[in-house]
Amino acid sequence: MRLETVKLTASFKVNKPLSLEPLFSTYQEVLCSFLNYANSKGVTSFKRLKSKKYYELRARYPTLPSHYIYTACQMACLIYKSFRKLKRRGRAKADKPCFRGNVIMLDDHLFSINLSSWEASIATENGRVELKLCHGTYHEKFKEMKVGQAWLVKRGEDYYLKVVFSKTVELLEQNDKAIAVDVNENNITFGSEENVIKLKTKERTIRTAYFLKRRRLQSKPRLNEKPILMKYRGRERRRVEAIYHKAANEIVNEVRHRRASTIILENLKNIRRKKRSKELNGRLNRWSFRKLQTIVDYKAKLAGINVVYVKAKGTSSLCPTCGVKLSPNGHRMMRCRKCGMEQDRDIIAVRNLLRKYLAQIDVPSSSVQGESPPMI
Repeated sequence: MRLETVKLTASFKVNKPLSLEPLFSTYQEVLCSFLNYANSKGVTSFKRLKSKKYYELRARYPTLPSHYIYTACQMACLIYKSFRKLKRRGRAKADKPCFRGNVIMLDDHLFSINLSSWEASIATENGRVELKLCHGTYHEKFKEMKVGQAWLVKRGEDYYLKVVFSKTVELLEQNDKAIAVDVNENNITFGSEENVIKLKTKERTIRTAYFLKRRRLQSKPRLNEKPILMKYRGRERRRVEAIYHKAANEIVNEVRHRRASTIILENLKNIRRKKRSKELNGRLNRWSFRKLQTIVDYKAKLAGINVVYVKAKGTSSLCPTCGVKLSPNGHRMMRCRKCGMEQDRDIIAVRNLLRKYLAQIDVPSSSVQGESPPMI
């Protein structure tokens, strides 16, 4: 069996300790010092940046725990590398990188967390500060996982502690039994050669409704519409994520029922970069397909199931039997002029994903050809 580490991030809202206020401004000064030096000298190496500036900043801030300077150096390298990549692509919005966020990166020397008592401890210039965590049943699963890095985030008047938890799991040996998942704006289709299930998510309807609400608010002059916009954004996110979690649970249960070893997902990278109409681009930018795939990915791996990504090109437009280009034949129906196969395009995508996966593991694809599977 193959071992793999699954990482999940939990967000805890904490009480508002006044002793953390000056820590954010000090950390920002340290990080900006690293960032300015990296930009002026073109330094992308963490070791080189640390050797040039660490001891200087350690002497400038003697009361600050040394690991804050260490994590600030790590963040500065990441920000500068991201800026250089955007600049090469012509997408940088400024001449030099900058950091204005209220975020502090913590390692295991700077914080500790106790999920039994729901408390956390963070090192500051004046000693450690005890924080009380706001918790719920959602965070119970993290008690069996290992604690990694964390970030202390300030949003308005609220503080959040985002902690990375990890767990090493054993994955099943891959075989020819797999479940393919086709993701769309309004439905999720998944299944095998024996059975295909289609779930209606109505995500497009939800996204469009909240988009129109926000546009109406922004079109009228108001004293302060930001709290209302944040409320709608939070509601939209929670509704969609609840649908994603339910769908991911059904997919994992189907894999267990079929005794399959693998879930096949589409590689939809760069789907938003193609030139389309303004309306379609707006819909695709509101569609969080990668969030759904991430949820399916981690739930599957925690259950010991393999996750494989295959190229999505041609999965809905090529015949899964003979491989020729299909012709539209009504609403979401496709027809093959060569073999006469007529089927829903989502089922066709599932069958093509299975064919591509079987081709990767050198298994004959005859098992996914012929008569179409029933759709529930």
